[in-house]
Amino acid sequence: MKRVKYSSWGLLLVLLLVFSACDKEDDGGPAPISAADQVKKAIFDSMKEWYFWENRLPTTFDASKFSSNDEVLDALMYKDLDRWSYLTTRAAFDAAFTGQVSGAHGFSFAFDSQERLFVAFVFDGGPAGLDGWKRGWQITEINGKPISQYRTSTGSYSFDLGANTPGVTNSFKFRLPDGTETTRTIQKAAFQSNSVLHRDVYQVGSKKVGYWVYQSFRATAGLTPTRSQEVDDTFTFFQAQGIEELVIDLRYNGGGSVAVTEQILNYIAPASANGRVMYTNKHNANKFDFNRSVNFNKKGSLNLNRVIFITSRGSASASELLINCLDPYMDLVLIGDRTYGKPVGSFPLSGYNRVLSSNNVELVPITFAIANSEGKAEYFEGFPVNFAVNDNPSKNWGDLEEDRFKAALDFIESGTVNARLKFDFVQPKWEMIDAFKGLQKEFPMY
Repeated sequence: MKRVKYSSWGLLLVLLLVFSACDKEDDGGPAPISAADQVKKAIFDSMKEWYFWENRLPTTFDASKFSSNDEVLDALMYKDLDRWSYLTTRAAFDAAFTGQVSGAHGFSFAFDSQERLFVAFVFDGGPAGLDGWKRGWQITEINGKPISQYRTSTGSYSFDLGANTPGVTNSFKFRLPDGTETTRTIQKAAFQSNSVLHRDVYQVGSKKVGYWVYQSFRATAGLTPTRSQEVDDTFTFFQAQGIEELVIDLRYNGGGSVAVTEQILNYIAPASANGRVMYTNKHNANKFDFNRSVNFNKKGSLNLNRVIFITSRGSASASELLINCLDPYMDLVLIGDRTYGKPVGSFPLSGYNRVLSSNNVELVPITFAIANSEGKAEYFEGFPVNFAVNDNPSKNWGDLEEDRFKAALDFIESGTVNARLKFDFVQPKWEMIDAFKGLQKEFPMY
């Protein structure tokens, strides 16, 4: 009898302990989520707070349904218009916007109208630049394969040259402008890139014409306020030369810093624009207080009546902002091909979210749209050109026979463009900007 009684009390004690434990779990609410899921939730929360198309986002979010941060962002993006939101790290973002390349060969491709592949541009301090590569070199083979073997089933091209990290090696066979051939094998490396690919002054009739090939709106590290020393040096040069016309070549310029764009606008705009609206930005309804207008603050002595832009599908973001902001105040002529179509912008959000910051996750979604002084902001299809003219990467920068540059000089001299240049236009099947995603899409290079 005593043994049975003892067992009953023991069983009762066990049951009480079990129910007590259950009560403690219930009182504590939901189990804590993992560190990885906290980051996913932080991405969602930041998007709900800042994303320009916040009203397109779901009202609830289950982090456990996603296997990665990239998968989360992809699911949240408003695909009808958003082709640009991305994830990176703060260090990578800051480096890219100041031209500090962590690893690349330091050059770009482009096809001519005959579908021949050429070096389009080269950064001076990159491995390709240090090896002596030039725009105008035809690429006939990459890693022993002819270029035709890189064509996809859709008629485009796919070039896999490995990760943009130091030490990655590729081999290229070239046909040089003099007809000779050479094969070069180079490794990717870290370097400081230049934004100005070419600048010079040309005499066209009685006019001095400045020609500026500008590859990206990158700031110079360490300067306050944010600006580009290369831009200051360029306009000091043009002012000293007394130019009366300006041709700005943005055909390979995917964008960059809005602050640097403002810097350039203040050099180019006529004195009559001083103090007037340059642009107005608009955020989502949550961030109405961040909406603001920026006015022109004229710099320098240039007094231009018009600007001629050379553009392509590779001209995006800040390149289009430059064009859009000048349009109400100056005559603009666009030569080349229609621009990309990105009338929206972004900035990094890790500084506004502790979880993102502590986990080294930089979220860079579309957060605002920009309108010029006339309210023009909806150019998702890009800006059309006045004269459609082929890219001619077989000619180096400043060559008077390079089709788009020749067309610009023709227009300055005669008010029109040679008929052959217009009628020979062929829509490119491949552009560098379409070969990359995320941060690299803004600053594409191999």
